[in-house]
Amino acid sequence: MLAVAVLAAGKGTRMKSDLPKVLQPLAGSTLVERVLASCEHLHPERRLLIVGHQAERVESTLAAHHGLEFVLQQPQHGTGHAVQQLLEPLQGFKGQLLVLNGDVPLLRPETLEQLLEQHRRSGAAVTLLSARLSDPSGYGRVVAAANGAVSAIIEHRDCSAEQRLNNLTNAGIYCFDWPQLAAVLPRLASDNDQGELYLTDTIAMLSPAMHLEVADADEINGINDRLQLAQCEAVLQERLRRHWMAEGVSFTDPLSCTLSEGTRFGRDVVVEPQCHFRGVNTIAAGCRIGPGSLIENSRLETGVEVLYSVLRDVEVEQNCVIGPYAQLRAGAQLGAGSRIGNFVEVKNSRLGAGVKANHLSYLGDADLGAGVNVGAGTITANYDGVRKHRTAIGAGSKTGANSTLVAPIRLGENVTVAAGSTLTDDVPAGALAFGRARQVVKDRRG
Repeated sequence: MLAVAVLAAGKGTRMKSDLPKVLQPLAGSTLVERVLASCEHLHPERRLLIVGHQAERVESTLAAHHGLEFVLQQPQHGTGHAVQQLLEPLQGFKGQLLVLNGDVPLLRPETLEQLLEQHRRSGAAVTLLSARLSDPSGYGRVVAAANGAVSAIIEHRDCSAEQRLNNLTNAGIYCFDWPQLAAVLPRLASDNDQGELYLTDTIAMLSPAMHLEVADADEINGINDRLQLAQCEAVLQERLRRHWMAEGVSFTDPLSCTLSEGTRFGRDVVVEPQCHFRGVNTIAAGCRIGPGSLIENSRLETGVEVLYSVLRDVEVEQNCVIGPYAQLRAGAQLGAGSRIGNFVEVKNSRLGAGVKANHLSYLGDADLGAGVNVGAGTITANYDGVRKHRTAIGAGSKTGANSTLVAPIRLGENVTVAAGSTLTDDVPAGALAFGRARQVVKDRRG
């Protein structure tokens, strides 16, 4: 049996933020959500989150994570004190306890699997994750023999000058035999310069204690300030770009683009400079994105081109061309071969195949049939000050420049709207509709 405990009680003073440290965002997810995701494949029987600072906010943010148990640490007196809070909820538990830190978000799932496997195979009382760092400042040092047996962990602030030369560091990730750990937790003492209870002190109390040295030291990067947050973002982005380039995606300037882990690309997608993907996206084969575009929570079918545009919560069928400087908002659905040009905004609207809105228009709460041609400056006036109303334009219709369609309104198929018209009534199929004030020209001389 396996239980996972995530330490998430700290305030994160050095972040200089009103947001708890574990809720800081990293590539579209919070730090603690990334930690929780890293151990999902282990299928633990128990998942416990030790909370403290802004506990209610952390709990509400993670409310959708079913089966997650929250354990309050109040006040916070160190990592040992945090794990002592598990003595009651894990009373009678006989399995392993995997202890993770809510501010160490780059651990690969396979690393945790290897840690758990080695721990079970060796029969150790505790197995910890370690890493060799070129600059180990701030990290606890692991004192270990050649066979991997660990005799002690010494916190950086408590190290002698000689001990600080040791670059084998403690990653703060542990796999314990819970009954053995539970027996020694009450013996922890706070005789250190912080006056805290260190979980690391249990290592000298447990035998055998072993360590697993991680191959990629970036995995154990912890986050205490904004600089470290940015460094972890860079590591994660590099991982994502490398993965997708290996899968057949081209980035013409990889370092200028950012991805979310929820974005999926097809083959032969080209991503040009300064493009950003957030949330959950599907970018099908042969799409060309950018430069200068933002795609969020959207689905693009094959062969779509997007240039200098923003797409959020939209669906785009194959071979559409979008931009430059277009904005597609929540609920926009574009049929195959549609063209949305410069300074066109589409919101909560369904556009049929081959619709063209090439410039300077707003289509909100509208349904456009196939082949509709939207003239420059056309606006669907969808809001009456209280409610939103829909506009329907039949297939093959066209609107002239600077047309305003005041919803609710329905235009039949093959309707022509004269330039400069404001329409408030339905128009039957095949008709010409215009609604202008009569032009008056006065000679200034007379």
